[in-house]
Formats: sequence, C-alpha cells, structure tokens
Amino acid sequence: MPSTNYIIAITHLSARIKQTAIAGLSVTFGISMYIFMNCFMSGVNTTQDELAFTSLANIRVYNDVPEYNTNFESLSQNGTYLVSVRNPRRIQYTEGIKNSEKIVNLLRTSTPEQVGITTQVNTNVFYRNGAVKINGLLSGVEVGNEDVLFNISDHMLEGKWTDLNERSNGIILGVGLAERLSVGMNEYVSLSTADNISRSYRVVGLIKTSIASVDNGKAFVPINSVRNLLSKNSGYATDVLMNINDVDKAKHVSDRLKGLTEYSVESWQESNGQLESGKVLRDIIALAVSLTILLVAGFGIYNIMTMTVNEKIKEIAILKAMGFEDKDVSEIFLTQSMIVGLMGGLVGLLLGFLISLTVHTIPFEMPGIETLPIDFNVKYYFQSFLFGLLTTFIAGYLPAKKASGVDPVEIIRS
Repeated sequence: MPSTNYIIAITHLSARIKQTAIAGLSVTFGISMYIFMNCFMSGVNTTQDELAFTSLANIRVYNDVPEYNTNFESLSQNGTYLVSVRNPRRIQYTEGIKNSEKIVNLLRTSTPEQVGITTQVNTNVFYRNGAVKINGLLSGVEVGNEDVLFNISDHMLEGKWTDLNERSNGIILGVGLAERLSVGMNEYVSLSTADNISRSYRVVGLIKTSIASVDNGKAFVPINSVRNLLSKNSGYATDVLMNINDVDKAKHVSDRLKGLTEYSVESWQESNGQLESGKVLRDIIALAVSLTILLVAGFGIYNIMTMTVNEKIKEIAILKAMGFEDKDVSEIFLTQSMIVGLMGGLVGLLLGFLISLTVHTIPFEMPGIETLPIDFNVKYYFQSFLFGLLTTFIAGYLPAKKASGVDPVEIIRS
C-alpha cells in the first residue's frame, strides 16, 4: 500500500497538471536532445573512421629515410688539428624493408591484439594512355591480406578484388584515375617508373573508396609484380601494415613495438593527428551541448518546485503541526521531483529514439554516405536517463530542503 508521503506527493502533482506537464516536458526535451546529439556525433565519428581506415592501417612499420646533416669532426694530434667533413650525399642508406617476413613474424608474436597484417610495395609512377600522362601511386599488395585489413573488396565498382590473383598483369584503378586516363575494363594502361622502366597492365577492376588520394591517383597490382618492376627480392616491402582489435590503443601498441625493431613504427594517431583531434572535439561539443540542455531542464524543475513550495507553505505548516517530521516533508517534495523526472525521462527516451531514427533517414549526398549517420548505441540511452534523474534529484532537493525547514508556528501565526 502506498505510503502517506507518496499519496500527498501524487495529490500535489495531479492538482496542478499543467505545471507538472511543463516540468516533465523540460526533462523530455533535455534527455531526447542528449540522445540525439551523442548518437549523431558518434555516428559521424564511426563513419569518419570507416572512410579513413579504408586505406589507413592502425599501425605502420617502414624504413624511414634518415636525415643527415653535414658533420664536422676535429681531432687533435701532436698539436695538429685535423677536420673531417662528412657529406650526407655520400652516405648510403637502404630504402624499404629487405626481409619483411621477419617483421611480420615479429608483429604476430609480440602483438596479441593484432587482427590482420599485410605488406605493401608502394612506388610513384607515371600512368600513360595515349598522350595522357598522370603521376600517381602504384601499390603492390597481398590480395587476401589487404582485404582482411581494409575490406577493400566492398569498394569495388567494377570487377572483383580477387581478380588480381588471376592475372599477373592485372591492375585495379581508382575510378577517378581511370576517368582521367580514359580507360575502362579490360583495356590496357602503361606505366613507367623513375628509372624509365615501363610495363603494360590490363584493367581488371575499378575501385571507389571516397578517398580522393586513392580514387584519383592510385592503382593496385599483386605485390610480386611491383617487386619485379623494381628488381627487388621476394621479401622486399616498403610498408608492413597491421590492424588491432581496438583502434584507440594503436598509439600504446606502437610505442611498445618501437623498442623491438630498428624500423620506424607509427600509429594512425601519429600520422593522422587531425582525425583524433576532430573526433575528440566533436565528442566534447556533443557532451557540452547535451549537458547544458539537461541543466536548463533542471533549472525549470527547480523553479516549478520552488513555486510549489511557496504555494503549499501553509499546507506544509499544517502537516508539520500534525506530526510530520522534516524528513517526511522533504520526502514529499523530492518524490514529486523524481516522479516528474522519471515520467519525462521515459518519454524522452522514446522521443530521442524517434528523432534519431528520423534524422537517419535524411538523404546525405556525399561519397560513401547515403544518409546522415546515427549510432544507436544503448549506452547513450542509459547515460541520458541517469543524467536526467540526477538533474531532477538535485533540482528537487533544494526546494525540498527549504520545505522541511518551515517553522509551522510562524506560518500559522502569519
């Protein structure tokens, strides 16, 4: 059976339906906006990651070209000073990774977080078709492993990604590059390296990733084709790429690997810091805006509850004169606040979902995105409901405390 305090609280709420509805709507609006803002920003971040990681690995191992300065060394012997000058142009260094299998095995054994590893041989070339000559990037890939890391087969516009395994002279062009060269499926395109080595390849596929640098200036061939083109051994690679099960931990994993190899190890946060900065900034904006809305809703409840206390001041005095303790009076008004928060919160959850669902159906004309991105993550619903109840509790506690401090003798005398 409901307690007397609860019955009184319900009576107060039902006596002023309009005020109760306004207070509930403020909570509803705050919670629904919290859900929408965070779901939308999370959807934007997820979409950005999906587009970026179409060609960006979580961790990259490569042979960095050392930076040399002209060094002067002096040596004193028998009062005679000798000066040695080292010209960086005469210093020899090795490009690429000579034995990529060793690095791959190291990554597999020392990184339990890895979900895929592949090697690439990348080189700048000139693509030719008739009089058209375009500078671009040729990427030699391990067909199967490349697809594991980047799901690149999902971005094929024509042909199949696995067709690279069927033809040694097959090539897959970015759709923009193919348009610039005016070539289509099963046609031939020539390319030449910086050493004037030329080859002719047959177009077996067109790819569209929505990344301009890939679509407009990159092509893919089997990795051994590029090794032969550059006269490199079977273990040669310019990049060893690895994905892990949590992209946000890539920096930590790369720092751990740096002490295990002489090659450079770079996480995606280090090579593309703007992606991480943008993601953090959007999360901060979404959180700030949504919490501000909930705070405004809390002020609305506070004002309504304060007005209720002022209007019911004589009733409070009578209750205390009848034997109600301070905690009972406080419980009555705090219960009213929490009921408003609970009802407004439940409706806010539904409204937030409906708003997000509606926005998710709005067409968005951008490569790789058909509609505005929304992440329907349950955690945002729990967070919004929790913050909503916390806000209403604080907003109701202050007027309830004021009500409990009423002196019935002074109120009745007045």
